Amino acid sequence: MAAPRQLSRFWEWGKNIVCVGRNYADHAKEMRSPVLSEPVVFLKPSTAYAPEGSPILMPAYTHNLHHELELGVVMGRRGRAVPEAAAMDYVAGYALCLDMTARDVQDECKKKGLPWTLAKSFTASCPVSAFVPKEKIPDPHNLKLWLKVNGELRQEGETSSMIFSIPYIISYISKVMTLEEGDIILTGTPKGVGPVKENDEIQAGIHGPNVSSATLAVRLQE
Repeated sequence: MAAPRQLSRFWEWGKNIVCVGRNYADHAKEMRSPVLSEPVVFLKPSTAYAPEGSPILMPAYTHNLHHELELGVVMGRRGRAVPEAAAMDYVAGYALCLDMTARDVQDECKKKGLPWTLAKSFTASCPVSAFVPKEKIPDPHNLKLWLKVNGELRQEGETSSMIFSIPYIISYISKVMTLEEGDIILTGTPKGVGPVKENDEIQAGIHGPNVSSATLAVRLQE
């Protein structure tokens, strides 16, 4: 008999990494992108996971790799066409995530009207922290996110600034694709994204009222 799957190790068996782009107005502005009336959604494969302690592998085809700090929402049950009012009942917990992006490749894709797969979906492009149960974060819309590179503060933002709330995002995505237990949704990045290079060390964290802080530390290598 197979051992039961543990949500605390969702990255070992979860199928889908669903990402939401442009969910912070300040980030959309810094990317010279319009703020849209509906979420921008894209996918990463499960091979993009890099649990804490694993290095970020820099793709050989990019010369401008960027960090994007995000709050990840881990699904605790299967859901299709989930009503917004019931969406939080489907959440098992959270994780701090990085959406590593080959910015130069993404810029070329945008110019040609092509998907972002090459820029977003390479191996180890989604570092994740330890799983944080939902009970440990009473209000995911009242968190502060921060990221440092080699000790220098690069990103700092508040989840209260999200354009689309977590219940809205879950409901919106589940009307398009069925979400399954162990899937994770990356909810967008605040402003301050920027380049990293080989041997850089990234540290990130979450803080909030009555929240046990979650942290993530990774190193880049070729």
